[in-house]
Amino acid sequence: MNDLKITPEILLRAYAGGIFPMSEDRDDDALFWVDPDERGIIPLKTIHIPRSLAKKVRQDRFKVTLNQNFSAVLQACAAPALGRESTWINNPIQALYTDLYHMGHAHSIECWEDDHLVGGLYGVSLCGAFFGESMFHKQTDASKVALIHLVARLKAGGFALLDTQFITGHLKQFGAINIPRSEYHARLDNAMQCVHANIKSLNQPSMTGTGALQLITQTS
Repeated sequence: MNDLKITPEILLRAYAGGIFPMSEDRDDDALFWVDPDERGIIPLKTIHIPRSLAKKVRQDRFKVTLNQNFSAVLQACAAPALGRESTWINNPIQALYTDLYHMGHAHSIECWEDDHLVGGLYGVSLCGAFFGESMFHKQTDASKVALIHLVARLKAGGFALLDTQFITGHLKQFGAINIPRSEYHARLDNAMQCVHANIKSLNQPSMTGTGALQLITQTS
């Protein structure tokens, strides 16, 4: 994709069409489009929350917020970490998703401990679909707690699709599944009809763990 200037508008059209960009390496400025044969999703209606994790969510060890420091979450996801010496989040990707954030289409969930950012995730929202991009943690379970709070906001906001792109062992415990490209596109088309979905529907930057779990279990 070296010869094509990818703009935020092109990026949104790509997501609506079922593809997303990646790079080979943090230090490689080139981007390429990905449209895998199988796509990872977490079904919002049947998400599984391990009992031990639900207990930790209720304990509110972390203060969990929405869109309070998108740039810091993005930077942390791009940085090397234990077992992840390099990432695919290069400078062009950081610039593009920062633009999407300012346009209201990219969002972050942050986990704080004593005012220190210790975990979180970011992704893109478009109509009733949320496309998860990356997550990080500096404290045990921080990224998992962030994911639970994300799901609570998606269910409260009327979303139909949580796209994880690929499935990891980390995501399998939440009931993540792979579906064929054709089924993914059908689900995506349905999510694109949810024009009133809104991740900010709760109108509050943070919530308790108990509140998040209640939204997940009570929202159809």
